[in-house]
Amino acid sequence: MEHAEDAGVYKLRDDLAIVQTVDFFTPIVDDPYTFGQIAVTNALSDVYAMGGRPLTAMNIVCFPISKMDISILRLILQGGLEKMREAGVLLVGGHSVEDDELKYGLAVTGVIHPDKVLLNRGGRVGDKVILTKPLGTGIVSTALKGGLADEALVVKSTKYMTTLNKVAAELMAEMPDIHACTDVTGFGFLGHACEMVEGSKVGMQIHVAAVPYFPEIREFVEMGVIPAGLHRNRQYRANFIDVAESCPDWIVDILFDPQTAGGLLIILPAGQAEQLIGKMHARGIKEAAIVGEVVAEPQGKVRVV
Repeated sequence: MEHAEDAGVYKLRDDLAIVQTVDFFTPIVDDPYTFGQIAVTNALSDVYAMGGRPLTAMNIVCFPISKMDISILRLILQGGLEKMREAGVLLVGGHSVEDDELKYGLAVTGVIHPDKVLLNRGGRVGDKVILTKPLGTGIVSTALKGGLADEALVVKSTKYMTTLNKVAAELMAEMPDIHACTDVTGFGFLGHACEMVEGSKVGMQIHVAAVPYFPEIREFVEMGVIPAGLHRNRQYRANFIDVAESCPDWIVDILFDPQTAGGLLIILPAGQAEQLIGKMHARGIKEAAIVGEVVAEPQGKVRVV
């Protein structure tokens, strides 16, 4: 917890530790079933980011029973359960309260060998940085609320928000040396990249041309259709980011876009990066890309070029 890790880890014995996390939020799509899928995908991601395997989960529900039909909650829970089954996770209970605003998520318990826990720091100079999903889900959700996003873009964004990081985590576990990992969620790509080098003796360089994102969202960014969280992310991390003059503001905004159920951000030796990318592409993770490297300078900061 001292380093803002994605989940808590408790050692039970020399060869076994449990990984625990909790996450829930308000709907970001209109369809209840899809919302349930997204919420579960997002909650499980923190266990995958630590290198763990999620085992059990408990539902967390806040529901306005006097304002919404109970059938809506049923669909949310069905969508969530479908994703838990896909992940091999057993639902063992939960808790619900009446609330004026609908919220849903999970408390998750996973397992891991204590020697294989992945932290969000530990990159070494020369390491490569891999991102496994495209950016832009926060901007798409904002455009959807404003009635500006077309159906094809919403379907594309939803596809990634309902794609578990399970396969990516399994492939990552096959590599001999993973130096650090996190998942890209509310703090945005650059926010989480900063966490990976903050207070350390290394920095990170990101090549914007290599970063996957939804090309359709550029128009929304230039129109100012962006989530409030993006502004907060950019303001909070402004002093930790060095942006080249050649990088336009719209792409920097995308790099700060708060993601829901985003991809894994993985740091590993350069010699293994291409191998992992090849495995991911072969298993259907087509957008996975090497987006940067760990550098000696500037220490504790991220350079965007």
